[in-house]
Amino acid sequence: MWQNNTKKGTFKGIENLGASAGGLEAFEQLLSRMPPDSGMAFVLVPHLDPSHASMMTELLRRVTTIEVTEAEDGVKFSPNHVYVIPPSKEVSIYQETLNLEAPKKVHGLRMPIDSFLRSLAEDQGEMAICIILSGTGSDGTLGLRAIHGAGRRRQGVRRKFRSEFRR
Repeated sequence: MWQNNTKKGTFKGIENLGASAGGLEAFEQLLSRMPPDSGMAFVLVPHLDPSHASMMTELLRRVTTIEVTEAEDGVKFSPNHVYVIPPSKEVSIYQETLNLEAPKKVHGLRMPIDSFLRSLAEDQGEMAICIILSGTGSDGTLGLRAIHGAGRRRQGVRRKFRSEFRR
C-alpha cells in the first residue's frame, strides 16, 4: 500500500472529501489550512449538476498551495495533490488509479460519494480515509460503513463548516 517514496514526497494515503452542492466554502476552509507537504492525495467528490461546467478547480487553486487539478481517467495518485471530480463523471479507484466514467444513472438520485468510498475501501483497506464536510442528505453514509468495515477505526472529530446558499 502507501508509504511509497516518490520525487514529490512520501505518500501517506488517499483521503476522500465529500460535500453537497454548497460545500465549496467547506472545501476552501479545509484546504486553506492543510500543509502543502502532508503526503496525502485528496479526492474531492462534490454534488454538482452534471449538465453544468464547474469552476471548483479554479476556485480552490486560489486558497491553497497544494496542486489542484480536475481528475482524469487513468491517473495514478501523487502525494500533496488535490483531484476534483468533474460534475459529469462518477469515480472509482482500482490499484491506486483513478477511474472516471459516465454516471450509471442519468436521472434520479445519484450517490457519488458512497460509490467512490466503497471502491476506496476495497482498494486501500485500512488506509482509506474519508471526510464528509457538509450536506443534509445521506450520500457518504454507506461508504463510511464500507471504510469502517475495511478496518479503519472511526474517530469522532467535530468541527462545524458552514456552507450557505445565497439566492
